[in-house]
Order: sequence, then C-alpha cells, then structure tokens
Amino acid sequence: MSHTFGIRQAQKQKTRQALLDAALGLLEEQSLSSLGLREVTRAVGVAPTAFYRHFRSTADLGVALVEEALGSLHPMIRTTVTTADTGEERITRAVELIAGHVNAQPAHVRFIARERHGGVQPVREAIREQLGRFAEEVKAELAKDAQAKGWSDDDLLMLSHLYVDQMLITASLFLESLEASPEERERISRRATHQMRLISIGRHHWLD
Repeated sequence: MSHTFGIRQAQKQKTRQALLDAALGLLEEQSLSSLGLREVTRAVGVAPTAFYRHFRSTADLGVALVEEALGSLHPMIRTTVTTADTGEERITRAVELIAGHVNAQPAHVRFIARERHGGVQPVREAIREQLGRFAEEVKAELAKDAQAKGWSDDDLLMLSHLYVDQMLITASLFLESLEASPEERERISRRATHQMRLISIGRHHWLD
C-alpha cells in the first residue's frame, strides 16, 4: 500500500511540474491574465479537470510559479551577503548571481518582470511578498556591519529595498541582452556594479 501511494504521489508531482513547465512556456508569449487553463492542459496532454487536482485557478498556478522563480534565490542571496568580507565583494557577487540566474532561468525572470505589475492580484502580491523577504534578509545582514551603527530599522530597510530594486533592474538588463555580445554583457555588469557602488556611497554619508 505504501509503495503504491508513493508511486501515485510521484506521478501527481510529475503532472504538477508538467503543468508549471507548460504554463511557463506559454507565458513567454502572453500574460497570465490571458492564459487559459485549457491551453495549459492541452500542452501537457491531460484533461482540463486534471488541472484542479493541482491548482485552484490560473492565479494559483501563477503564485506557484512565483515561488519556483524566486524561492530558490533566498539561500543564494543570504550566502552572497554573509560570506563577503567587504561591501565591494558583496556587490561583485550580487551582480554575478543575477547574471547567472538570468542565464539559467530566463523564462522565470521574464515571468516575474512581466507579472510584477500585471493584472493578476494574487501573483502581484506573491511577488511583492518575495521581494519583501529579500529586503528583510539583506537588512538583517547589513545590520551586522559596523557601518550600521546609529541607523534606524526603517532606514536600513529602505537601503535594503534600494539594493533589491537595483538587482531587479539589473536582471531586466541581462534578460534583454541574452543574445548580445560578451562585450555588451560586460558593459551591463560594469554599469550594474557602478550603480550599486553609488548606493553604497550614499550609505556611507547617510548619517552626515
């Protein structure tokens, strides 16, 4: 009985992932608000009723895609922030992390960029929640720096959001340059690094 249950669970997970993958592929050419569940189930080769065994709606599927796209980044960002010895090293690692993620998951990055301000409210809220978590995690690490002495929690959180927003902008630039020359991508890396340095310079003089 246990063995049979395990097989069924594995098959269920496989179908769920197939629905997510199919939806992500279809969303390369359209927004989530225009995506129909029949499109998704047709792409997977299952009956439309099978969709509801995994998701309540296309909005629910979109929220799952947000988790898939951003959830795995939390440990990577924490590692980037905590293991760097200097602010300069943090910036370099952050830009490398963004470039690598865009190269590995362009469809996920494109989905987040489109749906962050899209027409599906639960998905917008899920993205906002994930980005808020990133900002809180960055804030927690920045608070450990000697430079954080005298900073209020609100100001530290504001600084963290600046870094997170800049990372999103950088991801969009890398996404647009996937087919660009190595020289162009290197130019984007330098620009992103300089922009984050500018934020850091402002940090140094904020209490002035």
